Amino acid sequence: MKIIRLHNKKSEQKLIATAANGDAKAQKVLFDTYAPKMLSLCRMYVKDLHYAEDVMLSAFYKVFCNLKHYRHKGKFQAWLRVIMTREAIDFLRSKKPFYSTEDFPLHKLYKAEENQQEVSDEIQYAIDALPDGYKMVFLLYVVEEYKYKEIAAMLGIAEGTSKSQLAKARNLLKKALGSKEKLLHE
Repeated sequence: MKIIRLHNKKSEQKLIATAANGDAKAQKVLFDTYAPKMLSLCRMYVKDLHYAEDVMLSAFYKVFCNLKHYRHKGKFQAWLRVIMTREAIDFLRSKKPFYSTEDFPLHKLYKAEENQQEVSDEIQYAIDALPDGYKMVFLLYVVEEYKYKEIAAMLGIAEGTSKSQLAKARNLLKKALGSKEKLLHE
């Protein structure tokens, strides 16, 4: 099979259909196209890069097993993000109790220069340091833009709990990041 490059919606649809029929080359093109963004998404949820890679690979396996169910409604990348996010949540749930009351480990943060990469790193370290429940709700609300009700259903918690967890996450991040709080999308 000739490898199809993703120049437009039609070529993407053709590539997805070919990959859904089990064509390994088409699946590789999809993987190579979307893996960097999906790894970045998984890394937001999972601190350790190696585990984040495992989560991404496991999610891609599910993607390829269920590709025939993708109906080309909405963007393919959005469909991928949902699968990646759910796989990351399942991974975190399997590791330890979901809603931790552990102290926020401020000692893990470092003072960054006002350069963009260091600020991004500092924000990621601060998010990584959040208790898992706070982190999950924060990312689902701020990054993935789910509504409180959707977050509650996805995580199996009350809607009020999702609101409370988000407020607590924001407060901890404001304390940890100080002047960078405007980046927390309030």
